[in-house]
Amino acid sequence: MEQKIHQGRNVKRFREMLGIKQEALAFDLGEDWNQKKVSLLEQKDIIEDPLLQKISEVLKIPIEAFKNFDEQQAINIISNTFENCQQPASVFYNSTINPVEQLIKVHEEKIALYERMLKEKDDMMSRLEKIINSK
Repeated sequence: MEQKIHQGRNVKRFREMLGIKQEALAFDLGEDWNQKKVSLLEQKDIIEDPLLQKISEVLKIPIEAFKNFDEQQAINIISNTFENCQQPASVFYNSTINPVEQLIKVHEEKIALYERMLKEKDDMMSRLEKIINSK
């Protein structure tokens, strides 16, 4: 049985990972949006493409992430990664890829992601400060 992607839940996951509240997302989506409407949106299995594109632009997350992210698949990938890490080091001797270089690359990618998320948070804070100061 094929697992269905729940786009609304994915919007919620990525919004929360970025530390963005529903109210802030509603503000960025436009005047006809509010916290309750965002909450209802996050309960929808499928979100219309134009709206998903707008959310993608606001959160700066590729639209494919909302359409394709499957929690169970991610758990399986993470689980397999940890299982592979517990294998003896001799597994890597015949590998053409240096495991240390692989680990460094993975950590560099994580650092880049964290730096992007921090910048997003800072951008959001400055936008909120402007909103507060303009009132």
